[in-house]
Amino acid sequence: LTSLSNKLGNLTSLIVLDIFYSLSLTSLLNELCNLISLIILYIFHYSNLISLPNKLKNLISFILLNIFHYSSLISLPNELGNLISLTILDISHYSSLISLPNELGNLTYLTILNISSCHNLILFLNIIFFKSL
Repeated sequence: LTSLSNKLGNLTSLIVLDIFYSLSLTSLLNELCNLISLIILYIFHYSNLISLPNKLKNLISFILLNIFHYSSLISLPNELGNLISLTILDISHYSSLISLPNELGNLTYLTILNISSCHNLILFLNIIFFKSL
């Protein structure tokens, strides 16, 4: 699998999406952000994925976002701070992640944040701005 179908965005009633082990996938479509009913998203093991869609901010129903094991991503979009219903964020095993966006401090319902095995994470002081942890 090298790309996701742009028809994915038509599944507006979808509530759970798992995307696993596609080593050739380099980006996620902005159409993913049309899944307005989506509450759980798992994206695992994409060694070539270099970006997440900035329009993730449109998915305000999210309660669980798990983006796990990326070797190419070095940053997360600031727009993740707009996921106002998010309660669980797992961004573990990012070998290149060096900082967290300050906007994550806006996640007032966040109760679980997993950043394990992010060995290059150096700018972590902004975690003190998390109101709910």
